[in-house]
Amino acid sequence: MARRGAMQASLAFYFLWLAIGAQFSGATPPRTKFYEFNITEKKITRLCSTKSIIVVNNQFPGPQIDVEEGDSLEIRVNNFINHNITLHWHGIFQNRTGWFDGPAYITQCPIQRQRSFVYKFDVVRQRGTLWWHAHITFLRATVYGALIVHPKESLPFLRPGEPKPKELVVMLGEWWKSDVLDVIGQAMLTGAGTNLSDAFTINGLPGPLYGKCSQQDTQVFNLQPGTRYLLRLISAAMNTELFFGIANHTLTIVEADAQYVKPFTTPSLVISPGQAITALFTTDRDPSLTYSMAAHAFASAPPFIPFQNTTTAAILSYASPPRKSFPRFLLPSLPPSTAGSAFSDAFAAKLRSPDRVRREFPLPASPVAEKFFITVGLNVQRCPPTMNPNISCLLPVPGGGRFGASMNNVSFIGSSSAFLKQHFDFIHSGQDPSGYTTDFPRFPRPYNFTASPAIANQNAPEGTKARIIPYGATVEVVLQGTTLLAPENHPIHLHGFDFYVLATGRGNFNRTRDSPAFNLVDPPLRNTISVPAAGWAVIRFVANNPGTWAFHCHLDLHSLTGLDTVFIVEDGAEEWQRLEPPPKDLPPC
Repeated sequence: MARRGAMQASLAFYFLWLAIGAQFSGATPPRTKFYEFNITEKKITRLCSTKSIIVVNNQFPGPQIDVEEGDSLEIRVNNFINHNITLHWHGIFQNRTGWFDGPAYITQCPIQRQRSFVYKFDVVRQRGTLWWHAHITFLRATVYGALIVHPKESLPFLRPGEPKPKELVVMLGEWWKSDVLDVIGQAMLTGAGTNLSDAFTINGLPGPLYGKCSQQDTQVFNLQPGTRYLLRLISAAMNTELFFGIANHTLTIVEADAQYVKPFTTPSLVISPGQAITALFTTDRDPSLTYSMAAHAFASAPPFIPFQNTTTAAILSYASPPRKSFPRFLLPSLPPSTAGSAFSDAFAAKLRSPDRVRREFPLPASPVAEKFFITVGLNVQRCPPTMNPNISCLLPVPGGGRFGASMNNVSFIGSSSAFLKQHFDFIHSGQDPSGYTTDFPRFPRPYNFTASPAIANQNAPEGTKARIIPYGATVEVVLQGTTLLAPENHPIHLHGFDFYVLATGRGNFNRTRDSPAFNLVDPPLRNTISVPAAGWAVIRFVANNPGTWAFHCHLDLHSLTGLDTVFIVEDGAEEWQRLEPPPKDLPPC
């Protein structure tokens, strides 16, 4: 009760501070920014191959949203394609406004063909690099864009008197020559997983290293010499973690997932799908040379899982006048794709939150009211008797089967109606939800999670299971990777919250051995954590946002095959702790 009271007082003080600051300090008062997103198809040529893709406002990547901390957003989405669509505002808290979070059948039913929906939410207590993307089937492959929240205050990581840096937004992605809905459709038909992408991309372009077909499909940044730049890097990749760097330039990491970190320098970085990293760099090298930024795969599961062994690159030039061609350019030295775990672990360990973050978002202390131990991993699903094993059970393992994924040995299957509406109806009318159950297990069936070889029975029962969490409870989750089918990193994303990462490690988590090493001083605050292959991560947050919140792997193949669950956070006692009523234009199922 004392912690809940402290949280209420903290929020009340924050809103009072915003009101007083806007009135007396000359700061820009909160405003509402309006956007209109038209979902259409467009023919795009990449790698000498043309196909029709789904885009927003005829742009790929989609339009960048710029908003100031404390503002409100209204985005009208008009669906002009022959598929249902939803959009997720990745990392936005959606405090009391979970109706606008976006995951299909979790917080809303999809926007149907020739229909519209207006997403309305406030951007409060957030600033930094975020993004938006489709959150249904495989449409995220081309439907995504940056969402930049500019702070009201000056950037805290700048030196005294240093001018505001110029900004550079870079979105990493993956490109398939085939229609992405055919790619996922074939995977679901055969049960064998998706084909590898044909290229990685920087701002939708593969760059010059994919042969003659990609020479014109290259992002070129003509930069000013002797200038400080703020690089906002977002990974919209579908199924691959990436190493990234800029040739001959040092990066100073200042932010992760729209939360400040204690600055540190590095020649390169690792980024998982769903994550955002912000870094400073200076154009202080020889202007007669041409540089590049580049990214290639971090393959955490060789040789078990194949990966796209190519490199995407963009040109950086600060020659004057700008050059028109770049026959030669320098590439960054990146960690090797198949031996990068040590670098990845070391990079993650350097991420620490500064005092200002922990003052605004106090680290949840013991006692922990809600504890979970959740296994995350892949499965070999038995071939159902209704399927032809020669067509639909082609996973290349002894005896065949279908590719699957699970949390605590439950492979999630979606509901035909939205969790949030069912939850709201239950609160206000007593109508029992029919589309899900609330018995998601807190703990798995015990076994040696990282055994080699893994246990023989790798089938996970399917279920649409969630777990109810009381408002204001401190929640701690141990995420344990497994070796079922293959050990692999899993970038786990929690909607509606940021969480502190207390520790990560390899092997099986052991509370007696590992909890003394929890970082309770300056852990990083994130919204997506990469759980190490055959390893674990421990996260902690306060459940102070009512709603139904997806908790899932951000490798889309894994999420679509069951590596998901839902946390249902109950309403609090006060009005401002309760979920708002649904909007009148909420899409029907």
